[in-house]
Amino acid sequence: MSTEQEQRTIRCLVAKVGLDGHDRGAHVIARAFRDAGFEVIYSGLHKSPDDIVQAAVQEDVDVLGISILSGAHDTLVPKIMDGLEEYDALDDTLVIVGGIIPDGDREELYEAGVANIFGPGSTMEETIEFVRENAPER
Repeated sequence: MSTEQEQRTIRCLVAKVGLDGHDRGAHVIARAFRDAGFEVIYSGLHKSPDDIVQAAVQEDVDVLGISILSGAHDTLVPKIMDGLEEYDALDDTLVIVGGIIPDGDREELYEAGVANIFGPGSTMEETIEFVRENAPER
């Protein structure tokens, strides 16, 4: 990580997509990111993939953290990735996913451009460290 990257504030959007109503994890990671010095925007519940793409682009975020527990990750996450690509924002946005993602579904998400998946047992420290080390430099 460069000195410049250490000095700038990393902007993160923590997003809940689809009909998933479980937001405790999203609130926990948003607070941990804030406490780590990141600027955090929380999408709120029940956002469409397009809502999330629009927010990420308009807020010019460095990191998009998608929290999803509904089981619809295989449909919704690729739509978000496609939307970021349409706005030429995919290369400038580190996309991470948190939730219960079956091992058999992970490769498809990685192929779509997801940088990492944090499931049950992931620590806040490892998530924060991953973001610090991988957030795009601007």
